[in-house]
Amino acid sequence: MLQNLREKFTGWIAAAILALIAVTFVFVGGANFAFIGNNYAAKVDGVEIGLGQFEQAYRDQLQQNPEFVQLPENLRENLRRNVLEQLIQQRVIDNYLSEAGYRVSDEQLMSLIQQTPDFQVDGKFDMDTYRQVLLENGYDPASFERAQRVTLVRNQLQRAIRGSAILAPSSYRRYLNLAGEQRIVALATLNAEAVADDISITDDMVTAYYDNNPTLYQVPESADVRYVEITRSDVAESVDVSEQELREYYEFNKDRYLQDEQRRASHILITFGDDAAAAEEKAQALMARINAGEPFEDIARANSEDTVTAPQGGDLGTLTRSQMPGDLGSAIFSMEEGAVEGPIETEFGFHIVRLDEIIEQGPLPFEQVRAELTAELQSQKADTLFLEREREMSDALFDADSIDAVANAIGAEVRTVEGFTRNGGEPLGNAPEIIDAVFDDLVLSGEQLSDIVEVDASRSLVFQVTEHYPAMRRPLEEVRDQVVGALRTQQAEMLMAEKAEEMIAAVKGGAEFAEAAEAIGAEASDPVSMRRNSQDADQFVTAAVFSALKPTEDDPTLGSTRNGEGGYTVFSVEAVLPGRPEALPVEQRDAGKAQLTDQTGVGDFIAFVQALREDAEVIINEDALAAPDIL
Repeated sequence: MLQNLREKFTGWIAAAILALIAVTFVFVGGANFAFIGNNYAAKVDGVEIGLGQFEQAYRDQLQQNPEFVQLPENLRENLRRNVLEQLIQQRVIDNYLSEAGYRVSDEQLMSLIQQTPDFQVDGKFDMDTYRQVLLENGYDPASFERAQRVTLVRNQLQRAIRGSAILAPSSYRRYLNLAGEQRIVALATLNAEAVADDISITDDMVTAYYDNNPTLYQVPESADVRYVEITRSDVAESVDVSEQELREYYEFNKDRYLQDEQRRASHILITFGDDAAAAEEKAQALMARINAGEPFEDIARANSEDTVTAPQGGDLGTLTRSQMPGDLGSAIFSMEEGAVEGPIETEFGFHIVRLDEIIEQGPLPFEQVRAELTAELQSQKADTLFLEREREMSDALFDADSIDAVANAIGAEVRTVEGFTRNGGEPLGNAPEIIDAVFDDLVLSGEQLSDIVEVDASRSLVFQVTEHYPAMRRPLEEVRDQVVGALRTQQAEMLMAEKAEEMIAAVKGGAEFAEAAEAIGAEASDPVSMRRNSQDADQFVTAAVFSALKPTEDDPTLGSTRNGEGGYTVFSVEAVLPGRPEALPVEQRDAGKAQLTDQTGVGDFIAFVQALREDAEVIINEDALAAPDIL
């Protein structure tokens, strides 16, 4: 399917791919252009979009869509322009949010983070887990929280606009009428076998097709490559952290692990039930028993209506002030250690509380942060060792005349890959940096080794090409069967289209639909009812049927289309039955209206951003859009 993809990128495939890309970049507006080299890709109302940010977004697109690497230069520039346009639109939104005063409070942010399951242990937010998960994914809490704050603010705007959308009842009814519309259709299916006897392929036709399509049947350009690779993960396997290093690192970084004052408490809960006064009396009676000397834990197990904590004698665990708001929290954080207070009324009922321990503000205990310390130190050591290996590779490359010399100097293994193409391939992958390096003219010729290629912050390689195979066309003798197959497909499609038109002409001339179908070798069916959303129907036929004009009482609508089976279908639309919204369950109608209203809101949001984009002063650095030589 991907044969000769690069050549076809100049035609309809290129247009289709760029149309797909453009779905993401729906806003287009005017701009001023600057042609002098600058260190920004664009300015939006004076706020810069940096070259680094732009290039990273472009690289991300190539990583997510490897086929884009094969785009010719002019279309790659279009891709880069689309990527930059997306960044411009986002900057327009962020500028508006800043000017309009949209904010996310610390409480909102922490509520979101604390409710994230990945950061919880046994259903509760755990700070150690939070830090460890972020570390494993390359974040620190400050940068992660900044990113989440930005996302929350952007969501505020989108929800506000989408939530204000209104869908008129008359519009929704028209939509339901169209969505539920049925069409009574007679179908006749013609397949390639029906015209097989009429197909004739000559040697001259085969030769002409081969000669007229010089970009087909190509063997892609490729190279045999020897390379040396160092990765951070390989280096990290050799990293050890001693106990002394951990202790010293902890002492040096104590201030990073400060915790607020915490308190460990237990409680007994009596819910309101049907009689709040009776519940309060019961709580007072239990308080009197505790004051008389009965064990708090025994009373909690037997009487507390908090089914989670009652089996543990009412133990609430260790709490911070932010975890326990309201009157109950106020009591816990004002009590003396060992004190018992109550009843305290909250929205849940009446509580009797005992303060078991006060944990003063200060650094977290060493053992509590041991895992995080170990991971951080291992990561730092791995970074240092990886950079040292890169420097060693760079020094070795300076004097080396072969890939073996580089490998010997750094104690690495020389690896090989055969038939590496401009599309990439395993084990090297399809990173543009690697493809650029391998297919550099000097490297490709074997005259020199590549420079060090840093694919990312944790992978570096050096290449030597041992054999280069230019792109070449396979001889006609090797591809004759493929050429014949292509010609047969072409002729079959042309003949089926002609027979379909012949059948339509016959029906319009007065012939019965089934008789006209039989005359061309097609198989006719009795009229059936078709719906727009029929899952079991041929989607090509459905699209053609519902795009056709409505028939009149004595004049059905005739047409033909390619079908999904590689044949042709002739159709006759006999009647149209409008949808019946009243037949739908109320719940289904309401859900559909909500969904359509939300879609309307999305359109409103798009229009809003488009208006912001058109009003913004945008300066684009045209030099930044020049497509790099990645082929």
